[in-house]
Amino acid sequence: MAIEDDVLVVGGGLAGVTAALAAADTGVRVRLVSHKESTLRQASGVVDALGALDGTLVSDPYEAVERLSDGHPYRTLGADALRSGFDLFDGTVTGYEGSHTDANALVPTHGGTVKPTARYPESVAPGLASDDRPMLLVGFETLPDFDAPRAAAHLERVGVPFAVHGVTLDFPGNLRADAAVTRYADLLDEAVPVDGGRVDARTALVERVKSHLSGAERVGFPALLGHEAHDEVRAELSQRLGADAFEVPMGPPSLPGTRLADQLYAAMDDAGVGIETGNPVVDVTTDGERVTEVTVERTHTAVPYAAEQYVLATGGLVGKGIASNRESVRERVFDCHVPHPADRYDWSVEGAYGDHAFARFGVRIDADGRPLDASEDVEYENLRAAGGVVGGADVAAEKSASGVSLATGFTAGRLAGEEVS
Repeated sequence: MAIEDDVLVVGGGLAGVTAALAAADTGVRVRLVSHKESTLRQASGVVDALGALDGTLVSDPYEAVERLSDGHPYRTLGADALRSGFDLFDGTVTGYEGSHTDANALVPTHGGTVKPTARYPESVAPGLASDDRPMLLVGFETLPDFDAPRAAAHLERVGVPFAVHGVTLDFPGNLRADAAVTRYADLLDEAVPVDGGRVDARTALVERVKSHLSGAERVGFPALLGHEAHDEVRAELSQRLGADAFEVPMGPPSLPGTRLADQLYAAMDDAGVGIETGNPVVDVTTDGERVTEVTVERTHTAVPYAAEQYVLATGGLVGKGIASNRESVRERVFDCHVPHPADRYDWSVEGAYGDHAFARFGVRIDADGRPLDASEDVEYENLRAAGGVVGGADVAAEKSASGVSLATGFTAGRLAGEEVS
């Protein structure tokens, strides 16, 4: 006998979580199944909406929606869907800033660029490029992903309105070069004795940094300033350095991403969403017009799951929700149509940052978030799609991945829940 729910969400990233929360808010029974641990834990922790268009930075993402091409999910769903997605995010997550304005903030990255973003952790806020206070960036010998002097030089070249310099130091505790980022955070969380037991890790870090301040009024560290006690760690470093300590968003694995995932999954639990990770969907049953059942593999056992409504949120090419070979491109779970040029040589153009067709591969949706087939008819009446599996947006170039997940996730989840109720 199948496990039954009102809404079944397939995928555990930002889009899937948003869909599950939006559906649960309508009062229906929701379950989320995910093949792997949430990709949120690999994300930087900043939440973009629309940061660039035709290579130019975007100030107001809502205003810029009308300048996007037809077929973009923002055009299909409308700017109100984007706003609703962010409203859900703001009502769910604490410790983030940016909700006071529609304008993007400019957040310095570990590569020395600035990223236009709509929401950002409080731990990142003192580092915004709109602030003209002088800045010191601090990197560590055992963390080659963040070359602080190079990042500082790059920020100077792009013309930030503040003096910035960088330094590379030894992190307290003699960590190995392959140590997980959580090891750094744990030493600061727990104020572990270091330097032969002479001082704790927080004191040792302050001692190492203080002589390099040179008038800096804010100090940027890789995003590892504690995990459970990150607010306390950052506040203590700021007070003892006499300068605002902040975190620079990093690549995976990401502590800000993990902190965000923890909050969102706790919110799903509070909303009564059933959560199952590590269990892939391996088969789908339909009656031609509706999905009637999916089969989930649990510890090598095929288990049927049934729902009135389904949400597909398995990710795009990178997330492996979309698959391709030399002949075609397909959606993996429900085999939904993915528009693509017949000639694979038209999937890309010359130049790493060109207008590549593959960057927009994904299912196309209607205004209700339902995938469309090759004739632009609805694939299944009770299936909606959200996040990276939805095509039409080059989210890397546009800096819009999080916003697309929020807009499509909110729409898919809310309408799925309303269809039931």
